[in-house]
Amino acid sequence: MADECVTLAEVRDLLTAENGKRELLTSQRNSMTHAQAVCSLTMEQAKAMVAELEGLDFVETPVAVKIADLMPKYPNDVHAIFAKERVPLDAGRIAAVLDVVDRYR
Repeated sequence: MADECVTLAEVRDLLTAENGKRELLTSQRNSMTHAQAVCSLTMEQAKAMVAELEGLDFVETPVAVKIADLMPKYPNDVHAIFAKERVPLDAGRIAAVLDVVDRYR
């Protein structure tokens, strides 16, 4: 099975749906509670944001998902998300990321 990156919004919705069918494991319940507490986007909004971020030539899928989950507000937040990536960030790229995030805030 291939690994797939999913946003917290997707985790929240998938676990909530599964919770209606059967009792969740403790770890699944904890994950669902966390996602409900910290994620303000709908699953559709999260998917749209990830797609828009992936449209930027320097953002890969795992980073786009992380951005959608963390919803950075400041340039330093964007720098922290890209810290392990080998992507040169300039003010224009940071502004492009923050512009996308601001549209979904």
